[in-house]
Amino acid sequence: MEINDAIITFSQSEKIKAGLIWASQAVEVYKTLPEADKPGAEKIIAAIVNMIGSEILICRKSAPNELWTAVEKSIDTAMLMINSNMAHEAGYHLTQALTQVTTIGQRSMSILKDNGLL
Repeated sequence: MEINDAIITFSQSEKIKAGLIWASQAVEVYKTLPEADKPGAEKIIAAIVNMIGSEILICRKSAPNELWTAVEKSIDTAMLMINSNMAHEAGYHLTQALTQVTTIGQRSMSILKDNGLL
């Protein structure tokens, strides 16, 4: 990975990790809501996950990395759960994506550290 790609990837991975944590927390809150409130919560969760997906797409184009494909698959599966009125099942897939993004961020951070940039 080139240094420019490592910088972009590290920056984007931190932003995406934050979004995934927010989305995961929203899913946990969703589980405790009364049934009447769940449709609105699903829309909010879907909006957050869609924004995360857009950030991943930007990163894939600006700093390609083969691991982003696995992240996208987890995000797509989470969206499938949300759109199928099974938002309570999306948390697992968001956690999988978080693990993958953390790995990507650690790899890019290692490159930056090795080059004395962090």
